[in-house]
Amino acid sequence: MIKTINNKKVWLFTMFILALALSNAQDSIPSTIVPDSIAVDTTVIDTIVIRKTLTKIKHIPRGVNLTNPVISFKKTKPLKDRYNRFRVPSFWQKENQLGINVSETAFVNWNAGGDNAISGLGFLKFSRNYKFRYFKWDNNLDLRYGLNAQEGRKLRKTEDVIRLNSNLGYRRDTISNWYYSVQLNFNTQFSNGFKYPDRTTPISRFMAPGYLFFGGGASYISQDQKFNLYLSPLTQKSTFVLDQRLADRGAFGVEKAILDANGNVITPGENHLLELGFLITHNWNLNLAKNIDLKSRLNLYTDYLSSFGNIDVDWELNIKMRVNKYILTTIGTHLIYDDDILFDEVKNADGIVTDPGEPRLQFKQVLGVGVAYDF
Repeated sequence: MIKTINNKKVWLFTMFILALALSNAQDSIPSTIVPDSIAVDTTVIDTIVIRKTLTKIKHIPRGVNLTNPVISFKKTKPLKDRYNRFRVPSFWQKENQLGINVSETAFVNWNAGGDNAISGLGFLKFSRNYKFRYFKWDNNLDLRYGLNAQEGRKLRKTEDVIRLNSNLGYRRDTISNWYYSVQLNFNTQFSNGFKYPDRTTPISRFMAPGYLFFGGGASYISQDQKFNLYLSPLTQKSTFVLDQRLADRGAFGVEKAILDANGNVITPGENHLLELGFLITHNWNLNLAKNIDLKSRLNLYTDYLSSFGNIDVDWELNIKMRVNKYILTTIGTHLIYDDDILFDEVKNADGIVTDPGEPRLQFKQVLGVGVAYDF
């Protein structure tokens, strides 16, 4: 047994000497000699995984409100409006509005007296506006017609408007609010107008009168397009009177007919009057409060040739109060002064006009509650 132990010692000693010799031999290899070897990536990445077990709360303190993540649709309300589908953006902005205002008065055994009456006013408004960089083109068409029915008398007209406006502008850069503009305005009416209770002799008709303004100038238009001021030092105003009877009388400023001593027409009256003057147009939309809007439209014109400094005024002011999407209340005023429109004409016994009359201030006020639909 002692011999076996000695043999193990000899074997271990021999292995130690052999390992020492190999180590010395490796250190003796020159640094310039690179032995054949295989590169082995010895990078070691240690990954530490921490696992923690959540303990269930056994005792909940007072005042702590723990809610369960439960999804409920009990408080979900349906959509009131239709979902708006995606549309490709356009440089055109449009507005279409259709509506009717109604006012009514009824009496039953009313001691103070009164007549039953009902009034209706229908209106249509179309707007097509284009804006892209340097160019802007605004187009507006307003149509209004109103009637009044009162117990004991026939229908009477309360409103009659056809109005078309078009303004084309160009600006030199995209940050300026001033445009070089060309503007066209056209006004007339649908049906005959009378000085009630006379219903036999019309005092106005379709295209009698008809007004056409066309000229060039400059426009200041705010970024929100609610303020528009147009100045035109050169505007042509054309007045049309296509009813020959009114033209022979010289209505609305046209050249009247030449009559003989017996009142017979020698030379018919002119159907057209051409003027050249200065025009100012102002449109302003202002939000007074929530669902309350004010709209002002003002036209001022003076003629260079015949009566420079005598200004024709056409001012319309409306306050719109929207109750909801469809119910609309309107308070409006309209003021007109035109020295070509004469009142209180005087005729002698033979029917010859002895006094053509004089111009007067015209004023109208309207209050209506009705339905308006935008489409």
